[in-house]
Amino acid sequence: MAIIKPFKGLRPPKEIIEELACLPYDVMNSEEAAKMAEGKEKSLLRITKAEIELPGVEDIHSEEVYNKAVENFKAFQQRAWLKQDTDAKYYIYAQTMNGLTQYGIVGAAACADYENGIIRKHELTRPEKEEDRMVLTRYLNANIEPVFFAYKAVDEIDQIVNSIVENQPAEYDFTAEDGFGHHFWTIDNPETNKKLEKLFAEKVPFTYVADGHHRTAAAARIGLEKTAQNPNHTGNEEYNFFMAVHFPDNQLQIIDYNRVVSDLNGLSDIDFLAELSKGFDVQNMGPEIYKPAALHEFSLYLAGNWYKLTAKAGTYDDNDPIGILDVTILSKQVLDPILDIKDLRTSKRIDFVGGIRGLGELKRRVDSGEMKAAFALFPVSMDQLINIADSGNIMPPKTTWFEPKLRSGLVIHKL
Repeated sequence: MAIIKPFKGLRPPKEIIEELACLPYDVMNSEEAAKMAEGKEKSLLRITKAEIELPGVEDIHSEEVYNKAVENFKAFQQRAWLKQDTDAKYYIYAQTMNGLTQYGIVGAAACADYENGIIRKHELTRPEKEEDRMVLTRYLNANIEPVFFAYKAVDEIDQIVNSIVENQPAEYDFTAEDGFGHHFWTIDNPETNKKLEKLFAEKVPFTYVADGHHRTAAAARIGLEKTAQNPNHTGNEEYNFFMAVHFPDNQLQIIDYNRVVSDLNGLSDIDFLAELSKGFDVQNMGPEIYKPAALHEFSLYLAGNWYKLTAKAGTYDDNDPIGILDVTILSKQVLDPILDIKDLRTSKRIDFVGGIRGLGELKRRVDSGEMKAAFALFPVSMDQLINIADSGNIMPPKTTWFEPKLRSGLVIHKL
């Protein structure tokens, strides 16, 4: 069963939360981060993307950048922009998008659970990204940003969350510049914290990495590293745990993750459509944007028109947790055999567009001449994600997109 413990969070005063909180480090580049932090002295980006305070630095993974992050982290605490709670507790972090709110519990997940498979993953990590977050965690001696976990919903946990949300004012409550709402409660009652810890231990057999595979892997490696360095290790030290927001699966929705390609591998538009018709029923839907409405249905935008592509029976395997995925069908039926795009991680002829940008972004990139064609996919379900993680399989690259992104800075876990 899952170990998820309360912890003494390091948090900002509510008066500065909107200035301090920021998007996670991996959704923007250094230039974008600098613009986001402009005029915000207290932005956490000055720690998570410390290179923005070192104009002209050539290597954003240099010791100089990590040392700057440490300097700023210490300064934030000295100035009381970050203050540690005196008691270990859980926190509730809710996010609102398009009128829907999802409620997660912030707790300290166990590094051991990652090693023994209690924390389940569905993506591979890239070594350089994992190493970067590991080094930053080592320098700061803290989990500066949370990871996004899911678990199969438990009624008793939902009831506790609902009771607190309905009867206790939020500690933080703001709408970010992207229009998404962020709401945060502290759980101060010791008995409630004990009950939640017991419920996780008894009712939650597994947790699932939804977003943040690199931060999760880095945190687990730091736990192992600190264990090896401590001759008096007991297993109860704070470094044995890392910060995660745990959301019930029935409140989460995965957004589509779409593809654009730069060329048709030498084929004319007509020949490409003819090749597609071997594995798909192809229907011209005209110039108006067409969004896939069901599993195994795709949209293609090509030369000013949208096409509905429906995969033909026998071209996929609904009994295979990977074979059932539309990203698998697209790769096996189109990208590899027709377009000769074999490695999605390295090919320069394909790019990926999160569904949060809308299908208009696909149209724009094709109409501009930057790309030749675009494919919109029906989003993966939480059930599919859990089935893949439970079976020990790994999803193809760029399969899931979760939104809203967790804001960094609402709470930090010191090791």
